[in-house]
Amino acid sequence: MQITRQADYAVRAILYLSRLSPAQRAATSQVAKAQKIPPSFLAKIISQLSIAGLIHTSRGARGGVVLACNPKDITLLDVIEAIDGPIMLNECVNGSSICTFADDCPLKPIWCDVQADLIKRLRGTNFAQLIQ
Repeated sequence: MQITRQADYAVRAILYLSRLSPAQRAATSQVAKAQKIPPSFLAKIISQLSIAGLIHTSRGARGGVVLACNPKDITLLDVIEAIDGPIMLNECVNGSSICTFADDCPLKPIWCDVQADLIKRLRGTNFAQLIQ
């Protein structure tokens, strides 16, 4: 299992912005260069993070991107789900009726536990912790 490259880039972009002072804006080109993210790819990521309410963007001479809230209020789960959607380790975990074994499957409880642990860990890690 691996998070998407887009989610990885989004995490790196938020990490970069978390290190700036609260009022400091960064040009997307600056973020792209510092985090080694292709600029055209970052533009799409910035748009998704903005829609999710994690960053604010503005154009013009004093434009750029800035976090929408304090880094302590943004978790790894917030960023990953803003890009990739809800975490779903296996289709059966979210109550899907796709599995022909239904509730008799001995694997379902394991997948559910692993997913719950992963979500708990990602939700419990915020960007203030990561920049220390």
